[in-house]
Amino acid sequence: MQLADLRGRRVAVWGTGREGVAAINAVAPVGPAELVAVMDRETYAAKPWTGPLADLAPLHTGPAALDVLLRSDVVVRSPVIGETHPWVVRLREHGIPITSGTALWMAEHAASTIGVTGSKGKSTTTNLISHLLTAVDRPNVMGGNIGVPVLDLPPAQRYVLELSMYQCADLTDSPDVAVLTSLAPEHLDWAGGEAEYYRHKLNLVDHGPRCVAFNAHDDRLRTELAARPGLPLLPAGTVGTPAAGEPTFHVAAESDGTRWVRLGDQPLFPRTALPLVGRHNEGNLCVALTALRAVGVDCVAERDRLAAALTTLPPLEHRLTPIEDPSGITFVDDSLSTIPQSAIHAIEAYAGRPLTVIVGGEDRGVDYGPLRDFLAEQEIVATLIGIPDSGPRILDVVKDLGAITTLTAEDLPSAVRLGRERTPAGGVVLLSPAAPSYGRFDNYAHRSRVFRQAIEETAR
Repeated sequence: MQLADLRGRRVAVWGTGREGVAAINAVAPVGPAELVAVMDRETYAAKPWTGPLADLAPLHTGPAALDVLLRSDVVVRSPVIGETHPWVVRLREHGIPITSGTALWMAEHAASTIGVTGSKGKSTTTNLISHLLTAVDRPNVMGGNIGVPVLDLPPAQRYVLELSMYQCADLTDSPDVAVLTSLAPEHLDWAGGEAEYYRHKLNLVDHGPRCVAFNAHDDRLRTELAARPGLPLLPAGTVGTPAAGEPTFHVAAESDGTRWVRLGDQPLFPRTALPLVGRHNEGNLCVALTALRAVGVDCVAERDRLAAALTTLPPLEHRLTPIEDPSGITFVDDSLSTIPQSAIHAIEAYAGRPLTVIVGGEDRGVDYGPLRDFLAEQEIVATLIGIPDSGPRILDVVKDLGAITTLTAEDLPSAVRLGRERTPAGGVVLLSPAAPSYGRFDNYAHRSRVFRQAIEETAR
């Protein structure tokens, strides 16, 4: 379904955040028979519905808004509207088509798009792809979940999009190059279960992509892709060659111990060119380079420009962002960590220093066993401070590990204070919660601001 297909139809845009506003502004010029906006409940992201917006699409709120949805020909939903929402269930029962701004846009722009998704790593990989393409004179526009809603993007030769599971769910067209970074249980409340989450996420590759660049180190990702035979797969991050006979990008140690980014047996540039810490970011870089190669970039010939570009990579907030402190302690903002796997990557990146980790957030019932297994297998020495709501459950999972000290705090500022007291100079206090933000925070960015404010206040 394209935007033009909405002409003469009754269209309801469900959600009044930035995605909803973009949809209203894109649908209105098409000439729908009726255009309305719906908000079932107030959210922090909702925009004031006044002036031109209200003129384009009258807003219907509360329980009565369900009747407005049920008499629509098409519903364009915002990403936060989940499959388990009872109104979505009603719409499905009535056979009313549900789409999204991303799906409407992709139907017209798939051939010029690199689409990136994954449980973690998608923002970093999207940023890497766009930045490196620009460095080798391949103009592109970056957007999607990382910033600008796709319906607000300007015309471009190529688009590089970060796509959340929400944005993948309604797609009926795959991008030219689909990029997959990782797969682990998340957003189960939206999707309705783990299998459903994987299905919605991998809908990105279910509609004929020209190729699929993916992180071959991710076991779950490999398993799910194996269940979809016939996909044009381009593995990354592993030594060896796939069935197609093409060498893969990976990072390997040389005889002197230095680590190099390589394409097959061809060294490209030192790992130190990438300013991002952690082995997981090596994987993200290899996937990004695979996507570049898929659109015709000769990464061997361009290796010097690519290496130089990495040194100027724009940082992304709330992702292993170091905050130096006069005490000699390094505080690290990894507020975007919302699943155990992301906390594992963060801990691994700083495991060589005295380490205190603040964990806990909204308890969505995910399995924290992988975090425990990692800490046990790697014999990580660390202090874990648990905060509400899920902090106590995380601490309970790791309490029998002799190398782990567990402490509780009533809130994030208290945890920062405790971390400062318990961590020696040269050590790290890492906020990597392994859980989404909970009721006291609007989102991970709000949680990050509270963390930084607490660092400043406890330093006085």
